[in-house]
Amino acid sequence: MCATPSETSSAQPAWRILLVDDEPTQRLIMARLLKRGGYEVEMAANGREALAKLEQGDFPLMITDWEMPEMDGVALCRALRSKERGYTYIILLTSRDAIEHLVAGLQSGADDYLIKPVVEPELIARLNTGRRIVTLERSLRAANEENRRLSITDPLTGVYNRRYLMEQLPREIDRAARYGRQLAAIMCDVDFFKKINDTYGHLTGDEVLKWFGSALKSGVRSSDWIARYGGEEFVIVLPETNVANAANAAEHLRKHIAEQPFKAPGQEFTVSASFGVSGWRDKVPQGATLDSLMARCDAGVYASKAAGRNRITTEIQD
Repeated sequence: MCATPSETSSAQPAWRILLVDDEPTQRLIMARLLKRGGYEVEMAANGREALAKLEQGDFPLMITDWEMPEMDGVALCRALRSKERGYTYIILLTSRDAIEHLVAGLQSGADDYLIKPVVEPELIARLNTGRRIVTLERSLRAANEENRRLSITDPLTGVYNRRYLMEQLPREIDRAARYGRQLAAIMCDVDFFKKINDTYGHLTGDEVLKWFGSALKSGVRSSDWIARYGGEEFVIVLPETNVANAANAAEHLRKHIAEQPFKAPGQEFTVSASFGVSGWRDKVPQGATLDSLMARCDAGVYASKAAGRNRITTEIQD
């Protein structure tokens, strides 16, 4: 059975619209009209009040009068466009009908312009246009955000990829040096990973890497972040952390991984990792580089492997 138009519309959440007008009677008349059209209406008496509401909530649509005290509609449009996070479609209402007023209103950031008195069918039709534009803008923004997420994420393990590490870590180092902050990094390498692949197959090897990435994520702070450096190597970046505390964190991760066996259908075995920790005793100095930090972490991993694996080695930065 096909749904009726009323059933279809009732299944959809009402669009929120911010109505801005300093005249109480006009506000109530317009609000009644908009609610009859199926909109959820919030009202503001001037531009400053409207900006405060826009900062607190999401309004995909806004109708604002031009002439208001404190902050008029044109100033409101300019202020919103200068700071908005998500797009709000704006219809500017006015009794001014000269072409220069139309141009001024649109140049301020309004998307559409209606001359008073407003005719209900025309207003609803223009709001429908605004809804289509907002829907397209938000769909495009969501697609761009997803593309960005995919471009910096390792598809197998779900942690950040090497590209993100090489872009973001230099920024972390520069920021820490500029503001006198601490920073450290941990590199870890799954022990005997080739043997795991040879013994259990590459599909199991992939599952081990997924499990390992999840184990790392569950063992670090929310402020830390993890990237797959390559193959079975991962890097954990620890902002606001000196090298001694990073070594403690690495030891916690080492135990966390070694003490919980990897389990898959018909398979269960212990996985361990070798860790290299590097960073500064205190604040990050000016001139610190990613290359130096990664080289010391890598040297620490190599030393841990040479000493028997499943251990940590700390390499302090100069």
